[in-house]
Amino acid sequence: MTNYDNKRNFYRMMLNSEVTLTIIDDESNSKALVTCRDLSATGMAIEMQHPLEINTAVRISVQSLNNAVQHLNAIGKVVRVTEDNANCYLIGVNITEVD
Repeated sequence: MTNYDNKRNFYRMMLNSEVTLTIIDDESNSKALVTCRDLSATGMAIEMQHPLEINTAVRISVQSLNNAVQHLNAIGKVVRVTEDNANCYLIGVNITEVD
């Protein structure tokens, strides 16, 4: 294990980029534009206006602004939910599959 300051196995890239989140668990596959704060090989932190339940299955689509870098389409599950401030929740997503 690499000894980063935050004791994680993988380096986290700070993004603060708009991404599309689709909730896989509900019947309508609800979509929302959310902000991805950071991304690593195994997870991401997103900001949104309402909380999600732990273990909710989600699909995240990150569009690349650079043609040299591929778009990211990932499936994951919610592993952490914290209220950052009024109407802003920080959602931790564990990436389980990358398309």
